[in-house]
Amino acid sequence: MVIQVYIASSSGSTKIKKQQQDVIGFLEVNKIEFEEKDIAANEENRKWMRENVPEESRPATGNPLPPRIFNDSQYLGDYDAFFEARENNAVYAFLGLTAPPGSKQSVTERDIHQLVLQAVSIQNTKNLRLPLLHLDMIPTVLVKREGRDFGVTKI
Repeated sequence: MVIQVYIASSSGSTKIKKQQQDVIGFLEVNKIEFEEKDIAANEENRKWMRENVPEESRPATGNPLPPRIFNDSQYLGDYDAFFEARENNAVYAFLGLTAPPGSKQSVTERDIHQLVLQAVSIQNTKNLRLPLLHLDMIPTVLVKREGRDFGVTKI
């Protein structure tokens, strides 16, 4: 799997330049391997990016603008999607990568078990139905205890 970031080296937009620097800087600091694909210097890169951004992710008018992020040929998103993943500590999941041990996204089965037990305990003692936990990289869990369904919780 290769992360590809499509950028425009000669963009006249300060906003686009800052967004590109933000994505690339984050990947470099976190030692995430990626390829930088310049759509300003290489017509093939521009053509490929524009053809592979899904219709629902295209702007209403004009062409899709960088930065755009792919994992091999799978479209992952634009800067806004990346930013949201970063804010939620879910960049590795967003990129389709396994989080390294010790990262905020590296959650073990034991961690999941502890969180589920805490959720059940709180729901039992306070008789509440709470959407307690939300980490996108952990699967949905149906919590049951003593035959009672405590609901589907994305934890």
